Amino acid sequence: RLAFGRRLSRPLPMRPRRFRSPRKPLRPETDSSSVKIAATIAGARTALRRADRPVVLVPTMGALHAGHASLIQRARQTAGLNGTVVVSIFVNPIQFGPKEDLANYPRPERKDASLCRTLGVDLLFRPTPGEMYAADASVTISESTLSETLCGRSRPSHFAGVCTVVAKLFNIIQPTVAIFGEKDWQQLAIIRRMVRDLDFPIRIVGHPTVREKDGLALSSRNAYLTPDERRVAPGIRNALVAAAERATPATIIRDATRRISALPGARIDYLELVDAQTLSPLNRLDRPATLATAVFLGKTRLIDNLQIPARA
Repeated sequence: RLAFGRRLSRPLPMRPRRFRSPRKPLRPETDSSSVKIAATIAGARTALRRADRPVVLVPTMGALHAGHASLIQRARQTAGLNGTVVVSIFVNPIQFGPKEDLANYPRPERKDASLCRTLGVDLLFRPTPGEMYAADASVTISESTLSETLCGRSRPSHFAGVCTVVAKLFNIIQPTVAIFGEKDWQQLAIIRRMVRDLDFPIRIVGHPTVREKDGLALSSRNAYLTPDERRVAPGIRNALVAAAERATPATIIRDATRRISALPGARIDYLELVDAQTLSPLNRLDRPATLATAVFLGKTRLIDNLQIPARA
């Protein structure tokens, strides 16, 4: 009988009680003490020997920012309540060219570990170069088609270094899924090709680029920008968006080049409109396309891209 005197015609249905696994909290970001840190390959393999599946890997070079945090949150969502999230932090020496910023690349280890704890990472794999590469290491993995354009043209050994270290991470961690950001679209395409051609049993997930409020793509290298360069930097994205409204590939490239070249201190490394999967140049917009660029502002090289749907 209800409190105000009316009798129910039928009993209220009983809702089944839902039990959640006590092994992992529903909101793992509230647990700041569960992350394990492994500095050796053997330690990582031991930690993962009985890991709950799926195992989701987020490969990074550290100096974690909000873009990385978004990748980690996507990994937790993909892994689910009982899966395992692994973040690797490794500044890979063999993907840096002789004149690039390997020695000065930021390595805030405590800050990075704290963020991983906050976001509920289960394992942080943080090896040294000596742990990852033998002194006389002589085997690398190279991709011979997709890596010949865009960034690969001005950084000829870069993607061989990327493929080698990612393949090693896949072998060490043996993830079910790996998450990569779409900001480096060429890297994502090459990793997908490597997984396909070498038959890695891993699903590659691309995560949308995370941006500042003014449109600048988040990057660890943004810290190198001077205040004046930082004010100019969002113009790269704005130029791509405006140029994409043009009707043909030629006019898109011409308009984007004009707009970026007009930015104070900007120097274009490359600006191309390519097939989103094969990265081959496009003469027509009859397939999904990627408008990709690398631009120097002072000494800092910034990359960005814009996805353009196929047009009738």
